[in-house]
This record gives sequence, C-alpha cells and structure tokens, in this order.
Amino acid sequence: MSELEAFRHDVRSWLSENCPKSMREAVKGFEDLYSGGRNPEISNPDQKIWCDRMAKRGWTVPHWPEEYGGGGLNSEEVNVLQEEMHLIGARRPLDSFGISMLGPAMLEFATEEQKLEHLPPICRGDIRWCQGYSEPNAGSDLASLQTKAEDKGDHFLINGQKIWTSYADKCDWIFCLVRTDNSGTKHEGISFLLFDMHQPGVTVRPIKLISGASPFCETYFDNAYAEKRNLVGEAGKGWTIAKYLLTHERAMISSFGTVQGKSLGEGAISVYGKDHSGRMSNGILRHAIAQYQLDAMAFSTTMSRVGEEVTSGQGLGAASSIFKYYGTELNKRRNELNLAVGGESALGWEGEAYKEGEVARDWLRSKGNSIEGGTSEVQLNIVAKRVLELPSE
Repeated sequence: MSELEAFRHDVRSWLSENCPKSMREAVKGFEDLYSGGRNPEISNPDQKIWCDRMAKRGWTVPHWPEEYGGGGLNSEEVNVLQEEMHLIGARRPLDSFGISMLGPAMLEFATEEQKLEHLPPICRGDIRWCQGYSEPNAGSDLASLQTKAEDKGDHFLINGQKIWTSYADKCDWIFCLVRTDNSGTKHEGISFLLFDMHQPGVTVRPIKLISGASPFCETYFDNAYAEKRNLVGEAGKGWTIAKYLLTHERAMISSFGTVQGKSLGEGAISVYGKDHSGRMSNGILRHAIAQYQLDAMAFSTTMSRVGEEVTSGQGLGAASSIFKYYGTELNKRRNELNLAVGGESALGWEGEAYKEGEVARDWLRSKGNSIEGGTSEVQLNIVAKRVLELPSE
C-alpha cells in the first residue's frame, strides 16, 4: 500500500467514526453554515462537535501549516480528504472569512508573531472575522476610503464609517483598511489593521435589503482602539495586502456558481409533468436547465482544478476576476430558473406554503452577487487589462 493509499484508508476510517450523521446532509442555506466565534450561532449541536473534531486534526484548513493550526497536508492529501468527504456527503466543518480571506493574506504578509496569535483561533473557529473595506463614498473606487487611524504611539485610534460589512453584528474581530497618511496618492497611505469589534467606539447597525433580510451592516468607529502590533505589513502599504485579499474574496463569492441545482429538473417535472418519452414536458425550460447544469458542472470542475493549483503554491491573481464574474452570473441564472420552475407559487413572499418566500427572496438577493466584492463591470475591466492585456485605448 502506498503512502497516499494508506492516508486515504486512514481518512475514510476516521470520517466514518467521527462525522456526525446530521453533518452528512446538504446545507439548507447560509443559516445552516457554521462560522464559529465567541458566541457561535448553532442550529444543530453537531455543528460544533464536527468543527471541533476536524480542527483537532487540522482539517478545517488542511493545507495550512500545522504550526498555525492547519493540517499540513500536501495537495494530493487535500484532494484525498475532499474526495472522501464528498463520498459520504460530509459538509465543510467551518465557513468563515478568516479562512477564505484573512488567513491567506496573513500567511503572505503577517509577521510570525501575528500568524501564531491569529491563525490557530481561526482554524478552531474561536474567533469570527468581518471585513472592513467599503465605505459610503468608496465602493468600487475602494482606494478613496477615508476611515482614519491616528498613530498614538503604541496604538491607533480609528474614526470613520464602513458599509456592507457582512456579519459585523455577529463577529468578534475585523480586518480593516484605514488611512494613516494623506500626503500621497489615494493608493498610498492605506494600512491593514486588525482590532476587536467588542469595544467602546464601535457601533454596528444591520441593513435590511429588498429580499427582507441581509448579512450586511453599517459600522461606525468613534475613537476605536487598535494595538500597534496588529498592523499587518508596513504602515501606508496596505493597498498591496488589500488587493491580494480581494482575489480570495472573489474566489469565495464565485463559489456560489458551483451549486449545480440538480433538483431543478425534479421540481420542473412536478410542475409541468412528463412528455410521452418520460422527459419534462416543457422543452424550452428543459433545455435551459440542462444547459445550466452543464455550465455549472464545467465551472465547478475548473474551480477544483484551479484550487489544486493554488494549494500547490501557484497564485490565483487576476484570474479570480474571471471566476467572480462567471460564478455570480451562474448563480443568477440558477435563481432565474428556480422562479421559472416554481411558476406563480415561486412569487409567494411569506407563509409555510411558500417556504416563507425562499425562492423569491433568494432571487432578489442573487442580484447583489454581481455588485459585492467588486462589480461585474470592474471584473471585466480587470480581465481585459490584466488577463487579456488588451490596450486601454
């Protein structure tokens, strides 16, 4: 038996013994994901049990180094773990911005002391992070941000406002872009700072979207406190870190497009019935669903391949804009098809018969995917300039 085969045997045996039955069921929605934190939202006690067991093996982030709480696995071993989890339908034990965004940036730019302090709690799900990037007057033009951090010797005082801060009302710490110098260009003088959200001077107000709910918040800083040791990288050089982190955010958002919507066909048959050959009778809708599923499968395969390349040490870079654009477009197509499949009943807004308007609310929410994390127009510009290297004039 080769080392990799022995590893697969160990993984299969361990998962069989340690993955709770309820954690082998498909995630029902964002509210069914486990994100950890000091006061975690738990819809099922098995969520924390599953996270704790996986974290003990370092498998919440299996490709991170062991000294930072990861599993220290190579790319082949990570693939084996993912394959074995897929075979039993095991869900990811932990979903957090600490894993998908902050962690990769810390691994690249943080000091050893910062990595040892912040990465292991991320892997264990002890601390939940939010992202302080966008401001009311600095969205796509993020470098125009004006939230200020004043140097007070051993600490900074932060004043300003952030908006669209996802889950800020549920998070423990924030990774935040602040302006520490106004003397240069707008891309200069920006710093990358970490600080606790549970302190005087931090006010969070949830934002309700047209869908009736939202993870987004307005976040206000009034002399909020950040220790100088939690400045990542050099003061005034945070824009480089910000851009690097955005590639990982876009990859995370693009994963919405990997949902293949296999139940679409079953739902359409229940509404429209079958023709004489046993296929769903509405040919136009049948073709649209099949095309979507093929595109989603191809996209998912491509994402997996690129994920393996990233795990093996190859960067993602500007290509993340391709995935962000296409993934969000796929997600919007899936929600459009859900409306078409449901017919009039899909327009119901509340009540048990309409699952509290799940289809209509998800369709409305999907429209924001092509705005958050950088608009589709911005992504296409990046693809044109940095991937295709097209002339700007």
